[in-house]
Amino acid sequence: MDGNGRWAKKRGLPRVSGHSEGMKSLIEIVRHTSDLGIKYLTVYAFSTENWKRAEDEVSGIFKLLVLYVKSELDELNRNNVKLNFLGDITAIPEEAQKSVRYALDSTKDNTGLVFNIALNYGGRAEIVRAVNEAVKRGEEVTEESFAKLLYTKDIPDPDLVIRTSGEFRISNFLTWQCAYSEFVVTPVYWPDFDKEEYERCLLEYEKRDRRFGGVKA
Repeated sequence: MDGNGRWAKKRGLPRVSGHSEGMKSLIEIVRHTSDLGIKYLTVYAFSTENWKRAEDEVSGIFKLLVLYVKSELDELNRNNVKLNFLGDITAIPEEAQKSVRYALDSTKDNTGLVFNIALNYGGRAEIVRAVNEAVKRGEEVTEESFAKLLYTKDIPDPDLVIRTSGEFRISNFLTWQCAYSEFVVTPVYWPDFDKEEYERCLLEYEKRDRRFGGVKA
């Protein structure tokens, strides 16, 4: 969900205003994803590198997380959405941790859209964490066994990764899982990313010929 800060800067607003506006886009995209019958949606909310940002921006992001859970949890439950969080939650502010745990517990029995929020997440950190766990177990590692040590152990690899704001990089997002994902890059900043642009990205994905390293028959 890239481009919140640049969206705000263009309008002479503080960066946190961009994140606040981006939350509105998030709400719309989650609703539309559920309506489309898509089973899994994962968003990159806060990376392990984002701690380097200004303190007021970091604080504002976690306050928005608490606000999101408080304002949207009832609707998520009505729509049968199951929340899941990827990343080291123990390092985030206490109030945000409480919101995360409450959201997980409140939606754990839902069977519709699985909505993953990558929070204090980094692809490399996830791999290092999994390697350390594998070493601790002292077992032979295969791709299949290693995948079960990741935060995404119960989630299929992403078919499509959408990158907003025109950036052509994965920025440490699902590094292991994106090996054969299709990518669609849109110049639209996240606060302006609406369901029409979302569907345009999905239609672009549908045109792709996915061979997973094989040769087309």
